[in-house]
Amino acid sequence: MSALSAHVIVRRRAFAVDVAFDVAPGETLAIMGRSGAGKSTILEALAGLQALDGGEISLDGRVIDRAERPRVRTDPMHRGIVLLGQDARLFPHLSVRENVAFGPRSAGVAAADARSDADRWLARVGLPGVGERRPAELSGGEQQRVAVARALAANPRAVLLDEPLVALDPVTAGEIRAMLREALDGVTAVAVTHDAVDAAALADRLLIVEDGRATQLGPVREVFAAPATDVAARIAGLERVVGRAAGGAWVGGDARLESTDAESRALAGEDGRALAAVFRAADARVGAADGHAWPARVTGVEPTPTGVRLVTDLGAAEIAPLAAIDVAVGDTVMLSVPPDRVRFVPAS
Repeated sequence: MSALSAHVIVRRRAFAVDVAFDVAPGETLAIMGRSGAGKSTILEALAGLQALDGGEISLDGRVIDRAERPRVRTDPMHRGIVLLGQDARLFPHLSVRENVAFGPRSAGVAAADARSDADRWLARVGLPGVGERRPAELSGGEQQRVAVARALAANPRAVLLDEPLVALDPVTAGEIRAMLREALDGVTAVAVTHDAVDAAALADRLLIVEDGRATQLGPVREVFAAPATDVAARIAGLERVVGRAAGGAWVGGDARLESTDAESRALAGEDGRALAAVFRAADARVGAADGHAWPARVTGVEPTPTGVRLVTDLGAAEIAPLAAIDVAVGDTVMLSVPPDRVRFVPAS
């Protein structure tokens, strides 16, 4: 049984968002895609902030939104869904304790009980003893912890996360991520993020959305290991080059790749089958002249924290800065990837 079942259809100027998915009780579904793909539109529709042009949303077996007749439109405050975004949006005039207690008190919980529960939630998110402070006295990371406590103290039926870590520094984001993973245990949640680390740490399954359509859905690690599109590959930090199977290898133009992976070799044994070669740019070698190297035209040279990313028309390679001194856009380089560093996946 699904706790959350949604078919979201929203017409936008450039395209229509048309995505359907289910979320099991206690499961976290991550949604990823390029900016403008429709991810936030999906969250807004679930939260009741965006009207549906079609489709239906149900939560715990009850329809809360339906575009067709008989029309159903549940107000955001009555859906039992909490949206946690990039901005903590705490009430500045209330203490931290009263911020967390606000939801339960609005639902009729006695003030003393709501405040006691708020203190328990503050301790759970790593902020014991700060209840008397005002939000302005806290750091950005601490405010986000309070926002998580406030969201979960309201005992929501589902939680929506709209990139709550994007405004935090890497160290603080890592701390909040670990806290979120523990706090969301057993909670039905949908999380929109641009960070693959967030998806891997928080989610059970991953939905890739491109131009308003779902292009891949599955367990997070399976999607990352076998991306079905170039967008999914870039999200996973992988290169994805489409070719075909020939003679037990992947072939694309002058390039030929072999793999030691048993499943990949089985796919490559089906001559003529469309295949995508998947590998990490850090595993690609430049300048190799062995039998597995192929010529590639350089289309970009991008600095990275540890070196240079050499983008070509047949994949990218991450190399040391000195190795890229004499390389320019338009040059031809020889690329290769060791067989134990490449996998093949079906390509449509």
